[in-house]
Amino acid sequence: MKPGIHPAYGPVVFRDTASGTAFLTCSTMTSDKTVDWEDGNTYPVVDVEISSASHPFYTGTARVMDTAGRVEKFQRRYGAR
Repeated sequence: MKPGIHPAYGPVVFRDTASGTAFLTCSTMTSDKTVDWEDGNTYPVVDVEISSASHPFYTGTARVMDTAGRVEKFQRRYGAR
């Protein structure tokens, strides 16, 4: 790899603003804000609006669309004249 063209890769804390959960991972994202983590070290923190802790699909609160009912409604309105 060419030196000097790749962003720095290091530990970053991602904090979910919707649920308040946070997780430590490695990323190329940076931030001016920092947080003291459970291990006693200070890491940059990136606030995200949604993560697996608050996303409806992963939390099990997702609603299933009734596609069969929508098709029947379309057939009643426009089909078989």
